[in-house]
Amino acid sequence: MNDEHEETVSMDEGNTEQELDFEPEDEMGSVGAVQAKLKKVRLELTESNKEKQSNLDGWQRSKADLVNFRREAIATTERAVARTKEGIIEDIIPVLDSFDMAMGGTSWESVDPVWRSGVEQIRNQLLDVLVKNGVQRYGASGEVFDHNLHEAVQEVDEGEGSSNSIVRVLRYGYRNTDHVIRPAQVIVRK
Repeated sequence: MNDEHEETVSMDEGNTEQELDFEPEDEMGSVGAVQAKLKKVRLELTESNKEKQSNLDGWQRSKADLVNFRREAIATTERAVARTKEGIIEDIIPVLDSFDMAMGGTSWESVDPVWRSGVEQIRNQLLDVLVKNGVQRYGASGEVFDHNLHEAVQEVDEGEGSSNSIVRVLRYGYRNTDHVIRPAQVIVRK
């Protein structure tokens, strides 16, 4: 080979083409120059592989962060919806209490039967809304007292049933599948 001869080698990396100029140096000879250039190319290849791995690692971290962000955003939204739903339910419960108090009074029997039926239907519609949203109303005389579900307001000796049973329900309780929204207020037999 002639010392003044210049070789050009094309290397195809993906879609880019890079040209490397090989100019043999006079002192090292053509073999020494090729070895030096080869060493330089290997070094650049090693650096490129490190950079590629670093970019891949960064991309994978970013992808994992995005997946985690989406998961957390969905969970946050679900929690917000659940809190809003429970807030609405907590606003409906006192209305039902008012219906129960009105219907439980002695004057309720003297109200026109047609009007009384209409009011009862409205109350039942509200109860149906709660049921459709996974809320159960509970509390009945004769049930066994459970401190997780009931709030004992008074203990009495009279009444039917066994010890620690509910004699009278003062205010119904409400719960969903997760927890008690409001405990029932009851009078318990000693």
